[in-house]
Amino acid sequence: MDSLVVIIYLAAMVGFGIWGRYKAKNQDDFLVAGRRLGGWLYTGTMSAVVLGGASTIGGVGLGYTSGLSGMWLVFSIGLGIIALSLFFAPRIQKLEIYTVSQMLELRYGKGSRLVSGAIMTAYGLMISTTSTVAYATIFHALFDINKFWSVLIGGGIVILYSMLGGMWSITLTDFVQFFIQTIGIFLIMLPIVLSKSGGIGELFSSLPAEQTSPVGIGWQAILGYILIYTLGLLIGQDIWQRVFTARSPGVARWGGLSAGVYCLLYAVAGALIGMAATKIVPGIEVQDDVFVAVVDAAMSPLLGGLVLAAALAAMMSTASGSLMAAATVCRQDIVEPLLARKDIVPVPADSAGEAGEAGGTRAAEAAGDTSGAGTAEAANSVHGDVSPLSSGGATKSTLVKSLVRETGDEIRDSRIYLIGLGIVTLILAMIMPSVVEALTVAYNLLVAGLFIPILGGLIFKRGNIIGVMAGMILGSLTTIVIMITMGIYSNEAIYLGLIASLLGYVIGSLVSKPTPPEVMAAWKERLNR
Repeated sequence: MDSLVVIIYLAAMVGFGIWGRYKAKNQDDFLVAGRRLGGWLYTGTMSAVVLGGASTIGGVGLGYTSGLSGMWLVFSIGLGIIALSLFFAPRIQKLEIYTVSQMLELRYGKGSRLVSGAIMTAYGLMISTTSTVAYATIFHALFDINKFWSVLIGGGIVILYSMLGGMWSITLTDFVQFFIQTIGIFLIMLPIVLSKSGGIGELFSSLPAEQTSPVGIGWQAILGYILIYTLGLLIGQDIWQRVFTARSPGVARWGGLSAGVYCLLYAVAGALIGMAATKIVPGIEVQDDVFVAVVDAAMSPLLGGLVLAAALAAMMSTASGSLMAAATVCRQDIVEPLLARKDIVPVPADSAGEAGEAGGTRAAEAAGDTSGAGTAEAANSVHGDVSPLSSGGATKSTLVKSLVRETGDEIRDSRIYLIGLGIVTLILAMIMPSVVEALTVAYNLLVAGLFIPILGGLIFKRGNIIGVMAGMILGSLTTIVIMITMGIYSNEAIYLGLIASLLGYVIGSLVSKPTPPEVMAAWKERLNR
């Protein structure tokens, strides 16, 4: 019965993917759901993308080993969503771009996009890979198939529905997954396991004090979670891409706040389930096995199937969102700019100005300025696409293959990248010996390399491209050296990486020329729209 419930759920996900295909008419639809999600859809999809396998399977496992304070991993995620939504999301939503790296280029000018894009792509792949491994574990337990087929079948379904309609398919499936998660975790699993363990009062009275304390794991561990996950959520491409789907700054703020509060409640629920599991299935050595074990021990096949579907929903929504983020960044910030070439087009001297204006408008539109408000001067400064080259008549260089290169079928191209990186994710999920280590590396590099430049772009007017590059390079290199010398899980990697990034960003910005005024003018114009 539990297998049948999961099969029905998987079929429904493919069905919603097909529905999303008919809603995806252009690149905006495919990548950011047309930038028109209202409060309910936005809250559901934001909650679903951040609450994956680590939050569900991992959160219960941490509750099992650490008690109530095991909530802090997921709690830190919720704090990150709340901070992003209240302080930054309304401004981010106004930019009308597709990637975090495009924000850096709009704010500082050219120079940082390739490096930041590479970090973001690696981060997205690691998040998608860990979620893939997590739901493959459930496939293995339910259908008694080996890891290869578990990864291939589960990953194939995620790639299929994501590829069909892009962000529209992912949004529709995420909302359904959010609904299933809520029922499975809050209304079925939590009440049943608390009842089986004797009730919450009996549970708390029977456990040691450190197991019932909200800070039992210690402040150093809590700070580590906040630095990695709260700060990581502030700048992750998968999260920003959801912000871009909001139809207004108000939806981005209040819908995101609702999602953040939901995450805080989810954190407490997971920890309580893990604590109750110590009474129902004691003696489990591998904490990631606790979730499935307590489902088998405490629930009927039908209810167990619903709860396992809820866990699958959490993992698959995160996998699809992260895969979409990685594919978007890889295409728009790494491959497409490298493919773009400047074509020298001779124009009459008396029409050079007109052509320059048109070229600037195209460049501004390529950068996501769909309002038509970008000027030639600002676009040329940012993208460097106009220069006089020869005598005997005016000539100019126009960027034919633009920042977001127009190929005539952007949806087709986005699908190709999504499928390609989806295959990479499946391969990594099959061969990677420790996905937890890979995830830690990805988050450390993301936060140490990009948090300061991105935050600085939003609040520090003196920041410039020299500071950005110095901050990214010093932060990333410091973190890598510390992880090699002191271990991947050492908190010093993120502490010292952030300090190095901050010093590089501030000193580099102050000792070099400010960002050109025309770039800043174009940036402010976008924020004030």
